[in-house]
Amino acid sequence: MPKELNDQQTAKRLFESVESVQKAFARQDYIADRPLALTVMLAAQLNKPILLEGEAGVGKTDVAKVVARALNTELVRLQCYEGLDAQSTIYEWNYAKQILAIRMAEAGKHEGALEHTIFSEEFLLPRPLLRAIRHHSGGPATLLIDEVDRADEEFEAFLLEVLSEYQVTVPELGTFVATHPPFVVLTSNRTRELNDALKRRCLYLWIDYPPPSKEREIVVRKVPGISDQLAQQICDLMSTLRKIDFYKRPGVAETLDWARALMGMKVSQLEPTVLEETAGVLLKYKDDVERLSSIGGARLLSGDIPEN
Repeated sequence: MPKELNDQQTAKRLFESVESVQKAFARQDYIADRPLALTVMLAAQLNKPILLEGEAGVGKTDVAKVVARALNTELVRLQCYEGLDAQSTIYEWNYAKQILAIRMAEAGKHEGALEHTIFSEEFLLPRPLLRAIRHHSGGPATLLIDEVDRADEEFEAFLLEVLSEYQVTVPELGTFVATHPPFVVLTSNRTRELNDALKRRCLYLWIDYPPPSKEREIVVRKVPGISDQLAQQICDLMSTLRKIDFYKRPGVAETLDWARALMGMKVSQLEPTVLEETAGVLLKYKDDVERLSSIGGARLLSGDIPEN
């Protein structure tokens, strides 16, 4: 990246138009359609977070990774889960180091140690939100808040201040305000509805499964050496499978895994037996694998979709 772009204006300059976003993403082997490119451009220009919703495996998390690489900046990832509390996303104290400092002070091995508080930055362990806000290397960090729908509503409420003011508080040290507000991407698999207040602070985009033509281009980019014929067969089949009411439909991630598996097996053309034998690459639940077998590989490869 040119050195002159390595400042707080990097995102605005690099993502100044839909076309520039698409080119920046293409350099990272990510095919951004116009709605996604427009959302990224607006997020950069308005300094607002992006909320990406969609089925698992459609590339939501990859958007943040690509943004970080395009901006040549750090990707700070906060993986959400049930029971996640606010403090653990901001900071921890290095308890082992604190205890050692206390013992050394008590033993008189550190002159003046009693005057030196153990609640100082020397003993602070920044967690993802504080790391993103304190990021000082050139431009802003890219903050990925992944699967925010898995966290509790209390954590969502806490995020409102972070995403509005780009600041967090450590009671013993005070409030840290971002010099360069991070480029924020939130993802949700929609296991539950998010709070309206959180949504209002974000630019929203639903990412759907790609059409076969786009998915084929993804496969050709991501799986070197694959033939156009095999790539097309794979993507046509994936389109068929996603129209079936499986418990968990395969995403783009499974498409790429399967394409790589077929390449490793030296498969040049899809056959019913190959599909049935490798169903575990595409489907992750026993009932789904059994349903695929009951429908039959030949029927699926012909594009015949059974009634759900």
